[in-house]
Amino acid sequence: MDEEKLKSFLIQQDASIKQAMLQMTQEGIKSLFIINENQKLIGVLTDGDIRRGIISGIELTTKITEIMKKTFFSLSINDEKAKQKAKELMQQYLIEHVPIIDDERKLVNIVSWHDYIITESNKEKHASLHNPVVIMAGGKGTRLDPFTKILPKPLIPLGEKPIIEIIMDRFYERGFYKFKLVINHKKEMIKLYFRENQQPYEIELIEENEYLGTVGGLYLLKEKIGDTFILTNCDTLLECDYGDFLKWHIEHKNILTIVGSHKEVAVPYGVLNMINGTLIEMIEKPKYDLFVNTGTYVMEPEIFDYINNNERIDIDKLITKLKLNNENKVGVFPCWGKWFDIGQWDEYKKTLRSIGIES
Repeated sequence: MDEEKLKSFLIQQDASIKQAMLQMTQEGIKSLFIINENQKLIGVLTDGDIRRGIISGIELTTKITEIMKKTFFSLSINDEKAKQKAKELMQQYLIEHVPIIDDERKLVNIVSWHDYIITESNKEKHASLHNPVVIMAGGKGTRLDPFTKILPKPLIPLGEKPIIEIIMDRFYERGFYKFKLVINHKKEMIKLYFRENQQPYEIELIEENEYLGTVGGLYLLKEKIGDTFILTNCDTLLECDYGDFLKWHIEHKNILTIVGSHKEVAVPYGVLNMINGTLIEMIEKPKYDLFVNTGTYVMEPEIFDYINNNERIDIDKLITKLKLNNENKVGVFPCWGKWFDIGQWDEYKKTLRSIGIES
C-alpha cells in the first residue's frame, strides 16, 4: 500500500467520533487505525464500532478512544510470512484489514482482503442477493416542476441516465438484481422506456391506479413478495453498502428498519434556552447532529398485513401502525455515507455537482 493511501487509514487518538465518520466517508473506507502523539498504533476503529456507539446513545463529540478496539490483530514487518498470516487471519475472523507494524509499533503497511480478491469486473457480485428491491416510482414529483410536467420523476436525467436507472445500477453493483417498480404518474412513458432499453437485471412494473401515498401501493405486492425486501424512493441516492443494512436488519430481527443518514443542521440564529421566562443560556448559531430518514427501508413481508387494499397511507402512518403492536420491532440503521434527496431542485443541482456532471 502506497504512503498516501496508508495515511488515509490513520487518525489521531484525540479525534472525535464525528471526525472519524467524516474521514471514513471522504476516503471511502470502513476502518481506521488510531495512533498516539508518537505515531504508535494503539487501536482500531470500524464503522460497526461507531454504529454500535451511536445506537447506545454516545455523543458524536466523544473521543474515538472511548469506542475503539484496544485489542486487535497485527503482524510484524520482520515476519517473512506476514502477508500469508494476514490472509489466514482475515479468512478465519472475517476482518478486512490487518496492520503491519515495526518494532516501535508504528504502522508501515496494511494488508487488505481486497488484495486477495480476483476483480475481473463488478459482474462477480451480480445476481448474488435474491431479496427484491421495491422502488416507489408513482409520485407526481411536483417539487421538480417544470421537469415533471414533461417527464415522470423516475425518468429525469442525472447525466446520461435517468434517476431510476442509476438507483438500480447501484443496487445491481452490490448484488441485487430483482426490481419491482410501483408506477402511476405518466406510467406509459416509464413502460415505454423499459421496453426500449434492456437492462441486465429483472424488472417488474406494478401499476397503481390511484395515488395511495408513499407506501399504499405496497398492497399490490402482497402476493408477489414472500421474503425480506428493500423499499426505496425513486429520488434517493445513498452511498452505503446496501448489503450491510440488509444484514443488520436480519440480525436484529426487525419487521422494518429505517436507514438513517447523519446530517449536521446549522441554526442561523441565536438559540435561547429558558425556564419560566428566565434565560438559562444563549447559544449563537448552534449546530446539531441528527440522523434523518433517507427514504430507504428494509421490510419483512408481514408489513403487508398492515396495509389495506386501496388505502392511502404514508410511511409515518405505517410505522405508527407497526409500533402499536408491541411484538413488532422497528429499528434504525445509522449511516454516514453521502445521501442525496434529488426530489427537489436545490438537492438535484447539488447531486449533479457532487457526481461531477455539473460544475
